[in-house]
Amino acid sequence: MSDRHSKPDSGLKLFSSKSHAEFMRPLIVPPGQKISLAKDYDPDYKAHYLKKSDSKSDLREVIEALKHYQDMLYAQNTYSLLIIFQAMDAAGKDSTIKHVMSGINPQGCQVHSFKAPSTEELDHDYLWRCSKALPERGKIGIFNRSYYEEILVTRVHPEIIEQRQLPPSLIDKHLWKQRFEEINNFENYLVKNGTVILKFFLNVSKKEQKKRFLERIDRPEKNWKFSTNDAKERAFWDDYMTVYEDMFNHTSTAWAPWHIISADHKWFTRLAVAGIIYSQLKELNLHYPKVSEAQHQELLQAKVMLESES
Repeated sequence: MSDRHSKPDSGLKLFSSKSHAEFMRPLIVPPGQKISLAKDYDPDYKAHYLKKSDSKSDLREVIEALKHYQDMLYAQNTYSLLIIFQAMDAAGKDSTIKHVMSGINPQGCQVHSFKAPSTEELDHDYLWRCSKALPERGKIGIFNRSYYEEILVTRVHPEIIEQRQLPPSLIDKHLWKQRFEEINNFENYLVKNGTVILKFFLNVSKKEQKKRFLERIDRPEKNWKFSTNDAKERAFWDDYMTVYEDMFNHTSTAWAPWHIISADHKWFTRLAVAGIIYSQLKELNLHYPKVSEAQHQELLQAKVMLESES
């Protein structure tokens, strides 16, 4: 285990520049290009790994490196990191957050899960509740679902948008294009003010989702994670895939691209997400704050005082 002052990623070869590019290519949504979710992104993709055991050492190393980079992010207090997770039910958002962030200091990380809006939230614009939860400088903020729900579930279920207390004249054929632009502008504003944005869609197959739903029903300790509404929403699977694809094609930007992470193998999902976060933090050239000569002299004086105590 490396100490505070050594390189946190010495020996970590998986995400070297060449390997990282090869690893990333099947996962990113190229800004400005139209993609097909079904044709271009395989939920079963697992790079060069044959099985879970092949990835264990890489995952362990990248999580260890993440711990050190997060420590520097917190100490430097210049950037903030916003991580957004979107997915169909049972894709593994909760477990991915739990495992990837297992070595992170809780003091520097906050997770917000966005469910159906409250009465107070409905009295504001759709970005309001997420704006309130944005991470401070030096911290990592994780959104488990986000403002993107307002261009996903509201399109699959049009009756919901009618309950959002909007002036009727604003609910027209231009609404979704307008929201794409608003979200892109909002994220661009955040990036230009020091917030790095990573967006992940955990791409689980319909077959794997069914398997995980049945497991939640069959295992008593997982019953609480299942709702009958989850099964009902499967009837809208194709509709969701359509609106997700449209969302990727309109909101994967140079400043905040989407990453479509294959999610039929949870171990690969965790490795891919952890690796992308690590690579992004590494690019920031983070470092611990350096003290001035005057501050250094004060530290030396304090040391003398402490060592002179009887």
